[in-house]
Amino acid sequence: MNNLIKRCRFFNYKFKQLTVIHRRVTNIKINPAVMTGSEFDLRLENKNDWDSMEFFSWLKKSAPIFPVNASKVTIIHEPTVFYSTLIEKFNSSNGHLKVNILLDYMRGSRGQNNSRTMLEPLLKSQWVDNIKIHLYHTPKLRGLLKKFIPNRFNELIGLQHMKVYIFDDSLIISGANLSNDYFMNRQDRYFLIEDCKELCDFYNDLISQVSEFSFRLLPDNSTLFDTKSSPHPFESSTVDFVSAAQSRIRKFYFNELDKRQAASDTSTDTWVFPLIQMGQLGIYHDNEITLKLLKTAPPGASLRFATGYFNLTAEYSSALIQDCKASVQLLTAHPTANGFFEAKGVAGGIPAAYTLIEKSFYKSCERLGIDERINLREYVRSGWTYHVKGLWYTLPNHKKPSFTLIGSSNFGYRSVNRDLETQIAIVTKNDKLQNDLHEEYDRLYKISQKVTSTSLAQQDRIAPTWVYAAVFLFRYFF
Repeated sequence: MNNLIKRCRFFNYKFKQLTVIHRRVTNIKINPAVMTGSEFDLRLENKNDWDSMEFFSWLKKSAPIFPVNASKVTIIHEPTVFYSTLIEKFNSSNGHLKVNILLDYMRGSRGQNNSRTMLEPLLKSQWVDNIKIHLYHTPKLRGLLKKFIPNRFNELIGLQHMKVYIFDDSLIISGANLSNDYFMNRQDRYFLIEDCKELCDFYNDLISQVSEFSFRLLPDNSTLFDTKSSPHPFESSTVDFVSAAQSRIRKFYFNELDKRQAASDTSTDTWVFPLIQMGQLGIYHDNEITLKLLKTAPPGASLRFATGYFNLTAEYSSALIQDCKASVQLLTAHPTANGFFEAKGVAGGIPAAYTLIEKSFYKSCERLGIDERINLREYVRSGWTYHVKGLWYTLPNHKKPSFTLIGSSNFGYRSVNRDLETQIAIVTKNDKLQNDLHEEYDRLYKISQKVTSTSLAQQDRIAPTWVYAAVFLFRYFF
């Protein structure tokens, strides 16, 4: 793209908060043997000299590689700084701005005052020719389900959940949305990567690919779907839409993989690998990469694993309990730090539901005698909620993490099977960036408390009977 044209692009699935639940919706699957490369030589377990770039080199066959300078990676800790950084990047753009926004259709349309009405003035401005807004609609919400399911719950079927904010040749990747609490007192993670034109181009192109099978928002707040570029998400057959969308994303991603392998300079001190997950389109790339990372973690390694909502899939739980040999700390939200704490109605039982799932996992570790290897911790901060997710990976004989995952995935059933997700894997041998990763987790660790059988048995952690029934019936929906 011409350097005179400023680029401002967004992956964001909502401007307002609402929970979503889900189940596996398709058996179509990208061949994991292709997506995760050849198996890593586990004989490295016997090494004394662990090199991070060598250990994680298998990722070069599994995802497009983007070498960056570690000095261009900034870890943001506080939501207020996240907000001020967004504003600063907006203000640094000139009059030749192009804006592409990708939102979720249901979340963007909920209520009278929603993302569509908020953005409508942009489409009526003098810059309308430089602004494109698209709304992704899940192919699973159709027919009677679409007609009768209430607006508050129609988002349960599937979402555009990716969050990447791109400004010219810089980007912020995060799990945070663009709503007020995410700028004030809702803890998340935020990485700013500057001067990374090729990585920005990758995500710009990915946005464009998803936009090709999404609705276009028009100035009168109506939407238009171009059936010449894709089968309609709910008027055509599900199979036709999923097949076409999957083919488009697969072709794009594999082309990027081939291109980056041929052109990349891997001599830099830091590598970035973008990962994608689109379970409802039959794409499980991020899931397969994450599973391999967990399963092959050797003795002496340390994993710090965070999720905003503790509902790990059976595959992730099994990988941590049975295959992983590293020490593990799992960080999640204390019920008081859950965004639904003291909510009215059924939503008020959500923190208790996650506690039940957490108790089950804890008891499994205790029963198997691995509760010393796998520790659970809960984020507790007065007046704050918790939305952090990701992985910090420290190799044996290392004191600081040299690898992290950051993005939108919560590693639960919904993230794996229902939503469109993206996160990046960062591998670095740079001392300062490793120190920054260590500091990032340490700040969260200090605001957390260890989970014990005693803490889980406290009176305020006892769930109502109906919550037990809800978890039994709906666990695979969230």
